[in-house]
Amino acid sequence: MIVDCHTHLNHYDETTTSPLQARYEELQESLAFNKVDYALILTSYKVNEHRPSTREVVELTADNPKMGVVAGVSFLNYRERDLRELADYLKDGLVKGLKLYPGYEPFYPYDSRCRVLYDLAQEFDVPVMIHTGDTYSPRAKVRFAHPLAVDDVAVDFPELKLVICHVGNPWIRDAMEVVYKNKNAHTDISGFVLGDFTERFEKFMLEQVKDMILYAGDPNYLLYGTDWPICRMRTYLKFVRGLELPEAHYEKLMWKNANRLFKLGLEAEG
Repeated sequence: MIVDCHTHLNHYDETTTSPLQARYEELQESLAFNKVDYALILTSYKVNEHRPSTREVVELTADNPKMGVVAGVSFLNYRERDLRELADYLKDGLVKGLKLYPGYEPFYPYDSRCRVLYDLAQEFDVPVMIHTGDTYSPRAKVRFAHPLAVDDVAVDFPELKLVICHVGNPWIRDAMEVVYKNKNAHTDISGFVLGDFTERFEKFMLEQVKDMILYAGDPNYLLYGTDWPICRMRTYLKFVRGLELPEAHYEKLMWKNANRLFKLGLEAEG
């Protein structure tokens, strides 16, 4: 079984247009072609014609048992009505987690304005995914996206389930320490490339992830994700095979950890 815990329905080339339904169908086709069983769709910190709202994605995927939604939240712009809507979605199981975008927005994840979001996630026992590392936009401020900032959150909210997105790349060693030290911290391997891996970069990143597993131990903290459509699914599946993981570790990475963390209720066949 394969769970991709990090996909989007955003249209990143904002010089052109692409209807949401077309992007949704493209995602379904990519999942089917690559034999991916389940995908979590992360909404953005902003809403426009290129980036659908959480409500739009929830309504679009409501009858699809192979997809779940993680709600992106704007640190700068969330209001009380947004929190009420999120609470309703979480209560009904229509949203599986929350996502914050430090770097894209200028804040550190330990800012006190995040507390209400962390309390909400703890109330409904869902993870908070936090962008870390490099950004797609050159206008983002990466100092806000360092994975060490997540350590403060993990310590101050020991019952809160956290996901450090993108292994903090390029600060992978710092992300290693955060997940090793904090049992409530996890990380995904999404968003390493635009499109496909080159042979040279793939080799480099394989060594980085292998070192993480060596340092941080049995990968109960590690999640498979691609960041589709920024990254191609097929190149990521090839990348994971290059890790040469023992079968038990491979199963954890590819679906068991995400299934447990997001309470997806999936069962392997056979």
